[in-house]
Amino acid sequence: MGERKHEIRSSSVEAPALSQEADDIDPLLGQYCLLVKNRNNEDDGAMNLRKTVEFWRRPLSGSLRLHLKEPDYTRPLLQMSGEQKQRILDKLVLLYGEERSRHCFSEVERLMQAHYARKPVDMIAYERTFNPADRFTERDVIAITYADTIHNPEATRLQTLYHVLSLFLRRTINTVHILPFFPSSSDRGFSIIDFSQIDPQVGTWDDIERLSLRFRLMFDGVFNHVSSKSRWFQEFLDGNPEYQDFFVKFSTKEAIDPDHLSLILRPRTNDLLTGFQSLRGPTYVWTTFSSDQIDLNFKNPEVLLQVLKVLLFYIRRGADIIRLDAVTYLWREIGTTCAHLQQTHTLVKLFRAVLDVVAPQVALVTETNVPHRDNISYLGDGTDEAQMVYNFALPPLVLYSFQTGNCTELGRWAATLSKVADTATFLNFLDSHDGIGLLGAKNLLTPQQIDAMIDRVRQHGGLISYRTASDGSPSPYEMNVTWYSALNPDDGTEDLDLQVDRFVASRSIALVLAGVPGIYLPSLVGSRNDQEAIAKGEEARSINRPRVHEEALLELLSDPATTAYKIARRFDYLIEKRIECRAFHPNSRQRVFSINPSVFSVLRQAESDHLRVLCLTNVTGSSQALTLPIEDSDLDGNRWIDLLSDFAISPAEGKLHITLAPYQVMWLRAR
Repeated sequence: MGERKHEIRSSSVEAPALSQEADDIDPLLGQYCLLVKNRNNEDDGAMNLRKTVEFWRRPLSGSLRLHLKEPDYTRPLLQMSGEQKQRILDKLVLLYGEERSRHCFSEVERLMQAHYARKPVDMIAYERTFNPADRFTERDVIAITYADTIHNPEATRLQTLYHVLSLFLRRTINTVHILPFFPSSSDRGFSIIDFSQIDPQVGTWDDIERLSLRFRLMFDGVFNHVSSKSRWFQEFLDGNPEYQDFFVKFSTKEAIDPDHLSLILRPRTNDLLTGFQSLRGPTYVWTTFSSDQIDLNFKNPEVLLQVLKVLLFYIRRGADIIRLDAVTYLWREIGTTCAHLQQTHTLVKLFRAVLDVVAPQVALVTETNVPHRDNISYLGDGTDEAQMVYNFALPPLVLYSFQTGNCTELGRWAATLSKVADTATFLNFLDSHDGIGLLGAKNLLTPQQIDAMIDRVRQHGGLISYRTASDGSPSPYEMNVTWYSALNPDDGTEDLDLQVDRFVASRSIALVLAGVPGIYLPSLVGSRNDQEAIAKGEEARSINRPRVHEEALLELLSDPATTAYKIARRFDYLIEKRIECRAFHPNSRQRVFSINPSVFSVLRQAESDHLRVLCLTNVTGSSQALTLPIEDSDLDGNRWIDLLSDFAISPAEGKLHITLAPYQVMWLRAR
């Protein structure tokens, strides 16, 4: 993960005792602990494992996490209420009309009953007590990673991931988003050949099950398209009549009128239609993302049924959250933008209606890299569509704030964020396996501001990916760069400690805003641009998709002198403080203050006991002074204690006077 290093907790412990405790739990993990101990000169441990071991001794109950291997049809079948049936049927009628919906509904019900028969009795009983408002709490933090980011020749990639996550992140991260781990032909896993199998190069379903007993898991529902090498598409090319309507096909490449083509929202610059030779002759199919990724045709109810089957299969295999990849483009109507159509929203609502009955604890999160207003529309009314959406406006706005030392635009936008419902929230992320999207900043930053941001990223070694605009010209779509490199030059002109301060300060903003933080695993170790991958001719996104040997990662996490060690230690400390504070519950009240354009200021207040925390982030490399009027009812208090330093501040003459050091973060709790 670049040349720098990281760690995720440091404290003195008696290594032999800890190794013995870990051995009782997992022999491989015990060996791992010994390796870390040896690398840290016997008694200078790099992390405090005691609390971690306590977690290991409280694994999640298998009867609440694991489904039955075979259905139990000796029990009563699932019986839906009239309201539940109507909710599903209404969606099907909107998509397919009255006649086709009746047959489709009977098949949907059959799939739901078959899934229900595989649920343990304890799981069914527990779900009756489930409170959707507490689906996500302040303790939820999501790590985002590829299955093969960390490798070790002595274990599968998923086993290696399990060891690293359990050792370094178990106290602070409770959810892991494992990016597609299925057989794939391109796009680093997002061109899936077989939805039901795990790529043998990364592991097995047993490895996933093991992870599911330690962490909540997020799977990718890559339902917009399949690989051109998939069985479904091969059956289509072979002329199998059952698959002829699985894809959106045309007889010629010019079948779509240019005026209609210009209306279609494009996330890429490739041709929309790709030609193939089939048993019946030449055919052209809809390919939103690449010639290898063939879009599915949800106008065919059989496609919907197959996707629902996959969705329920993922849940039985351990998915707690389903990320609906590229959901924007699921439904197509010539003469429209083919994005955010009513039918697309109806599909998401249908998935939600099904899961609310048979898997109420499972959440849907939509991945829609589009302008903010369109993005949040996928929350529906807060109870009927996705439970969470990626907060795509956040990364470019935070980056722009730190580039300019001015958070006015960030604060103005954040002040508009309101809670849709207690059962809907944001996934607050700053980077991911993709680039830093630019569409989320549309109408929030001016074109000139976006251009300036792009120029700075280029100066830091980043790349730009493009899409085709409505006029046919290339338009910037995302910035391909690691978060550390986006913020910091790599020319040796800056003090490294200042760069660490800047990086940590920027990451704190995603931890304090209402929602659930999502953290790309390479950022936990401060990865820099992978210029070697680009020099080898790999795609632009490879600049932020590192692979690292486990032993090399251990070296990074064991050397206190490294930049990465310092980042990880401080990052981990921030997360630990967050998950201990009720004010950071996604449903806690949020108020953004415009106090100083160089300081992002947000108050979080717990609903249960009105616990208040004022979060201040200096986005500049110079000290900033603030004066807060305590006559404001949200800011009254005789004493404010910084959760991060225990530093106490008291009002003087009716004012709260605070000075922040360069890139300092304060989380002030009112007493």
